[in-house]
Amino acid sequence: MATEALKPHISIKKKKRKSGFLARMRTSSGRRIIKRRRRKGRKRLAP
Repeated sequence: MATEALKPHISIKKKKRKSGFLARMRTSSGRRIIKRRRRKGRKRLAP
């Protein structure tokens, strides 16, 4: 796919720090996100 190359690529470290599991668990709203994803049955709770 040609569109694949056009996507902006963020470093894995930045991605994990911003929206990883531990980052989610630090805030109340993040914990709410994890809870909602668990309830929905998501295999991956955080990227």
